[in-house]
Amino acid sequence: MTKELVRVQSGVPGLDTILCGGLVKGAAYIVQGSPGAGKTILANQIAFNQIRDGGRALYVTLLAESHDRLFQALSMFDFYDPSAVGRDLFYISLFKVLREEGLAALVNALRNELARHHCTTLVLDGLLIAKDKAESALDVKTFVAELQSHTAFTGCTVLFLTSASIDDVSPEHTMVDGVIQLKEELVGIRTVRQLRISKSRGSAALGGLHQYRISETGIDVYPRLEALLGTPSSEEWLRDERIATGVHGLEQLIGGGLPPAAVTLLMGPAGSGKTTFGLNFLSLATPEKPALYFGFYESPQRLKAKGRALGIDLEALERAGALIILWNPMTENLLDSLGHQLLDTVRQRRVHRLFIDGMTGFERAAVYPGRLSEFYTALTNELRAMGVSSVATLEMRDLNGLAGTDPLPEFTSLMDNLVLLRQAGMHGELRRFIGVVKMRDSAFDTAFHDVVIGPGGLQVANRLIIPGDTVDKDASIASPSVQAPSGA
Repeated sequence: MTKELVRVQSGVPGLDTILCGGLVKGAAYIVQGSPGAGKTILANQIAFNQIRDGGRALYVTLLAESHDRLFQALSMFDFYDPSAVGRDLFYISLFKVLREEGLAALVNALRNELARHHCTTLVLDGLLIAKDKAESALDVKTFVAELQSHTAFTGCTVLFLTSASIDDVSPEHTMVDGVIQLKEELVGIRTVRQLRISKSRGSAALGGLHQYRISETGIDVYPRLEALLGTPSSEEWLRDERIATGVHGLEQLIGGGLPPAAVTLLMGPAGSGKTTFGLNFLSLATPEKPALYFGFYESPQRLKAKGRALGIDLEALERAGALIILWNPMTENLLDSLGHQLLDTVRQRRVHRLFIDGMTGFERAAVYPGRLSEFYTALTNELRAMGVSSVATLEMRDLNGLAGTDPLPEFTSLMDNLVLLRQAGMHGELRRFIGVVKMRDSAFDTAFHDVVIGPGGLQVANRLIIPGDTVDKDASIASPSVQAPSGA
């Protein structure tokens, strides 16, 4: 019979997910990273979470910054609780013991302090200093083993903090149960922080690098979506009913509506009507089946103003709880942060309709563009599994009409439906057209049709007639506001 490991929650968003359940109770971990990577923040965030859960923690420094300066820095974070210091969380320096009496005396002092305070968590800040005091690699192993045997017996979880190089192969690595590596590097001109679990004895962990962010709340870790969701969290929803688009005249081209729980990609140049299409789609949301706008370009204020101009009352939908608007300006975003924000909102608000205004926003947030296909696969599979009907936009170059081809990103093959929006100058005016390129498991009209943007949003009008073409009168879509084009 397999014995299940007892876990303790770190309190660091995303870290327990990467550790597949949390830190192992009574285990010893090395937290490794260069100065400024966030080791001290991570350790204190974990320690304060442990005392909130009823535990007690001991934070030991070896030739580190003074405790007053440490508290001053920690006071900037939401997790810091000064009333807990000296009551449930104890800070002491044992550098003098190490310097004057050596590693054996340090182990005894740690044992005594842990017993005196009945601690469930120990943080030793300065493992590199302890190593410098050792005369051999065997001394380092003995120090770690003796401390680890005591804490494992008492169920105390240990974090050894060190600024040694991540590439260092050190004797203490062979002794501990886990190694958490923090890495800060420049990618182009931006700083990127990444975390890796390089060792996890007796326990699974999500491999590879995972981005994290330091803010006033502390450290937030974002597990790579393709590692976390290698397969969807549930089976894909397969239903027969069609999903209305809200675009007048489009349902007649696509068999009554979009397939359920499908991902539709709108492709076209700026000004072709992609966002307007999305607003029509969102306008059919209800409090029982809410919608999410997830955008990068339009601020909520500008989006609502656009809706008012089209006669689509987004404010009323938002007040009724039928619409959630999330705006992430296309500045320095993190790809997995965006993915988790989107999926978490869909789960928590039970979103049925999703409009992603600008797939380029994900592309610009990717530090490693080569992983985008895997990211999109995980994202779209999970959306389908949650039964969400999604519409996304992709800006493409204006081809000056309908002729020619435009290279499509690799991820278009992941989409269920492809809809092309185009615009061209004809007879001295700008004309817009719509064409369905792909529709999952459905018959659809392959002809281009005129579209107009006006009161009510985007409307599909008559079939586009090219000189020399013949068209059945019954194939045109009646629209009182649009006349059939005489030619192109």
